[in-house]
Amino acid sequence: MLEADPDLAEAVPRQARTAAIARCVAATLRLRAGSWPKAGVPGVGGGIGLLVLDGLLIRRVGIDGRFGAELLGRGDLLRPWQGEDEPPTIAIKTSWRVLEPTFLAVLDERFAAETSRYPQLTGRFVSRALERSRQLAVNMAIVHQPRVDVRLHMLMWHLASRWGIVGQDGVSLRIRLTHSVLADLAAARRPTVTSALAELTRSGLVESIPEGWLLPGHPPGELLRLSAQADTVSRSGSAGRRA
Repeated sequence: MLEADPDLAEAVPRQARTAAIARCVAATLRLRAGSWPKAGVPGVGGGIGLLVLDGLLIRRVGIDGRFGAELLGRGDLLRPWQGEDEPPTIAIKTSWRVLEPTFLAVLDERFAAETSRYPQLTGRFVSRALERSRQLAVNMAIVHQPRVDVRLHMLMWHLASRWGIVGQDGVSLRIRLTHSVLADLAAARRPTVTSALAELTRSGLVESIPEGWLLPGHPPGELLRLSAQADTVSRSGSAGRRA
């Protein structure tokens, strides 16, 4: 497990790392591209959850025909069954879709028991969960921008902060995001997204490439401000919990 995710291994003190690598072994789960009913993962309920080792998924949440979405990839922790048995106060539809073949580690109760020997790993898992919350906060701020072309430009740079590759021509976002997926992530209608992407392309702010998208230039200033605000909120929340 720690060999598959070196960031986790680095959290363990060097003198204990070899033993931790040998002990922290997890079952795995492979998902094909397509809809994911979240079934068939027994024995994880009391454990940590599922950790994405490779691939890409989208979680869609809809209310009254309007949807929001969250893009998840390598390093993200999932508990897709959590809260599913609780009676909803409002009618919410939730679905998961595998955008690219995905490889998951099953962090069940046995794995949780082994990792309890290494509190640094617990801290790293909590950090992953908080980072996912931070990413969601930035995305929420983005979708409140009134213009869809601005939302898309900021959204792509936001995704590039995780999955972008810097090159001579700009930052390439090598994930295949259809107009429908972008519409869910930007909280917009697909035809509007298509028109906005055309405008961004004409303006030279976005370029379609075979691997995904190319972002020339620099991130928009608004995105940097939103990220800083999300960091401030996260730190304030942590301070409140410590108090």
